[in-house]
Amino acid sequence: TAGTTGQSLRVEALKINLTGPLKDKELLYRAHVQNIGWMDWTKGGEVAGTTGQALRMEAIEIKLPEELAKDYDLTYRAHVAGIGWMNWVHDGELAGTTGKALRLEAIEIKIDAR
Repeated sequence: TAGTTGQSLRVEALKINLTGPLKDKELLYRAHVQNIGWMDWTKGGEVAGTTGQALRMEAIEIKLPEELAKDYDLTYRAHVAGIGWMNWVHDGELAGTTGKALRLEAIEIKIDAR
């Protein structure tokens, strides 16, 4: 889990690095940010979102690269202000909200072998 719950704090930026047997692989991800909208896709430890601008992330999409998608399942969920933990979503789907001005407070990611 990245971020916090129950503290009313926003996620502004996120870097995702894999560990364990997938430590040499990279996920693809992008952030939907206040006043900006969807940002470009990033990968493997690059920053999604903004730093030093006090802008909230509102949603995120994460996907496995093709070489991992055949052997692994990716699921993730967002904790959103005023909502709490939302339902789990799968590879490439939207976690969080857009158009509602709600801050993303935390995200949880799972990768399971098939």
